[in-house]
Amino acid sequence: METPHTEHLSSADYEQVYEPAEDSFLLLDALEADLEFLDTLQPRLCLEIGSGSGVIITALAKRLAHSALCLATDINPSACDATKRTAFHNGARLDSVRCNLVDAIRKRSVDVLLFNPPYVVTSDEELQSQKLFTDQRNLVYSWAGGRDGRRVTDALLEQLDDILSPSGVLYLLLLRENKPDEIIKQLVECNFKAVKHMERRIPGEYLYILKVTRCIS
Repeated sequence: METPHTEHLSSADYEQVYEPAEDSFLLLDALEADLEFLDTLQPRLCLEIGSGSGVIITALAKRLAHSALCLATDINPSACDATKRTAFHNGARLDSVRCNLVDAIRKRSVDVLLFNPPYVVTSDEELQSQKLFTDQRNLVYSWAGGRDGRRVTDALLEQLDDILSPSGVLYLLLLRENKPDEIIKQLVECNFKAVKHMERRIPGEYLYILKVTRCIS
């Protein structure tokens, strides 16, 4: 998959939108490594939650241009705008919707779900205070994860059964401090299969991509 161009985004954009970094590129690499699976899956709806600059969903939209509808959601209106601009400047067809997680998405309709969540471990008090005193353009929403860095991730996983289509797959980025083995165990208990699809050490962090699918009964 091609890495999308981002020259159209300025330093002013990155004051309000998460700039692509090592975690973004790990998720891109994980998708590229799984293209044979994705081609076999033949997804009809692909969704990225929290698209930020839009580089990930744009890359996937270009790769699956003739077979899938690609959407992005973000609570940050600046991120929705940046995603649309990234798609336009890279010749990709997708739409971006401002909403929280999957509030605007029909149940059990998502074939490919992508999520690079706010995963940095913070106190719940810090996370709550930021929500009270900042608007949704503040970059804290893109990185502050609360206890174990998992408040937003856990909220999504609680809804996962209602999100994924019968053959759907989730690619989820996690930090080691997010306790991925614990998450895998919880998913297995909920009748999902979860594996560490890719992992990478970067300066100061160790990252994983979990690949999650439904267990075949």
